[in-house]
Amino acid sequence: MKRAVLAVSALSLLSLTTLTACGGSTGSEAAADKPEPSASRVKQVTPAERLAKLMITKADVPGLDVKTPSKQDDEYVFAKSADDVTVDKPACAQLALAMHQLAVGEPQADLTRHVPEGSKFTYITLTTYAPGKAESAFAGLSKGVDACGGGFTAKANGTSKYDSVTTEKPVAQAGDQSIAFRATTTFQGITHTMHAQAVRSGEVVAVYFSVDGGAMVQDRPGDAKLPAAVVKAQNAKLG
Repeated sequence: MKRAVLAVSALSLLSLTTLTACGGSTGSEAAADKPEPSASRVKQVTPAERLAKLMITKADVPGLDVKTPSKQDDEYVFAKSADDVTVDKPACAQLALAMHQLAVGEPQADLTRHVPEGSKFTYITLTTYAPGKAESAFAGLSKGVDACGGGFTAKANGTSKYDSVTTEKPVAQAGDQSIAFRATTTFQGITHTMHAQAVRSGEVVAVYFSVDGGAMVQDRPGDAKLPAAVVKAQNAKLG
């Protein structure tokens, strides 16, 4: 299974602030007391830049690597945006996005990285929102997990059919809200289990998703559990 392409909204508009102060006196004494106008420009951190600082790096997970999706993977992506995805059950729409490394809800920006371990891949998708929107996005994802226990089908560049979705204990509790679940799919008559966890910390939502792609290629059952070291390291950076 190939990752879904990240859809980072690079908001690069910077607001420029001129620092001035008002004085109540007049004449040379007032001029001496009044700060000189500053020509410096204060660069505001964009949502995309914030996520780049929050995302873990190789230094945060000793012994593992944190990779950036390659442009060569574009032909394999499931979907480039939420608009490309359709589901047979509307309640499962946000769940389908999260499981294909696409931002849920109404994002300002999102960023995806993956951590390979043998034939298994763990994807990390960070999404940031305007005030109040992260909680709404998390609620939509949580409702999807509850409503789609019997499985669902998502279509975009190909079809992903899931047989079941079941909640389970989070790898590590963190943030303001957390939910974990596993999903099963059948490929060439063989069952594969994928594990995921979503964490909301303030206005940022992190989604972790592990899949054993090698198991599908090798026609063997796969059960890709989330690596605790990766989840804990990323949770720690979210604060």
